[in-house]
Amino acid sequence: MGYDQIGETAGVVWEALSKDGPLTFAALMEEVDAPQSLFFMAIGWLSREEKLQFDLAGGDYIVRLA
Repeated sequence: MGYDQIGETAGVVWEALSKDGPLTFAALMEEVDAPQSLFFMAIGWLSREEKLQFDLAGGDYIVRLA
């Protein structure tokens, strides 16, 4: 798994949030449809670039574009 795959998955995460608005981690993972490890690496990538915000919602988090 390389940086290209992580970057591509980050793009899919961005598009899903742009299209559907804020989503829980569970809903976003379903929308992105990538292996869990790759999904979380993409979330980390976007987080590091300060492109995401997270809000605690029950036992999950709501993810939104910053």
